[in-house]
Amino acid sequence: MHPRETGRRYDAVAAQVDADLRESPYGVGFLERAIAYCKARRTALDVGCGAGGRMIDRLLNAGFQVTGIDVSRGMLDIAKARHPSVEFVHDDVTEWTPPRYFDLVLAWDSIFHLPYASHTLVLGKFCACLSDGGVLLFTAGGVDGEIVGTMHGHEFGYSSLSEVALVRFLRDHDCVPLLMERDQYPLHHVVIIATKATMSPPQREHLLQEQP
Repeated sequence: MHPRETGRRYDAVAAQVDADLRESPYGVGFLERAIAYCKARRTALDVGCGAGGRMIDRLLNAGFQVTGIDVSRGMLDIAKARHPSVEFVHDDVTEWTPPRYFDLVLAWDSIFHLPYASHTLVLGKFCACLSDGGVLLFTAGGVDGEIVGTMHGHEFGYSSLSEVALVRFLRDHDCVPLLMERDQYPLHHVVIIATKATMSPPQREHLLQEQP
């Protein structure tokens, strides 16, 4: 499913999705762990930010200047009303070019809606726009392939690379995996935290060899 079609489907369910997540602690614990890994807390990018809420609240409270991007105008309308001081971008992340470096990039339950062929492109953007010592937090399906699911009566596409492929990609793009957890076992939902390496090549190679 093309990202802009995904955005239109989220437009139709924006209020319901916001109600589902508004008061939920879902994902906040992992975000707090990612923030703790950050060497600096200047800029943060929330990819698939949706209606804002709990994740942007936490980033703002931690001192970040936040940029949110989402392909759903309906979700962003809610987010803008909730956070008038935050920069929001209505765009398809596969076509969007990051305008700056970020100390933290968050993509919680968003990039698994991308077409399968887009994952390496988008993950490459994330790795490239991380500042030295910056932290990437994202979720994936953990299974190599594509599926279709239903949410609030609308079909949505989902896809993911395998855990092995994701870790290999991060390592190949100068990012060191810090955490990988199946947080909804036995469901195929994977949380990954990685940091942009700032060490010498021998140090980086030694650390990578220690990773599972």
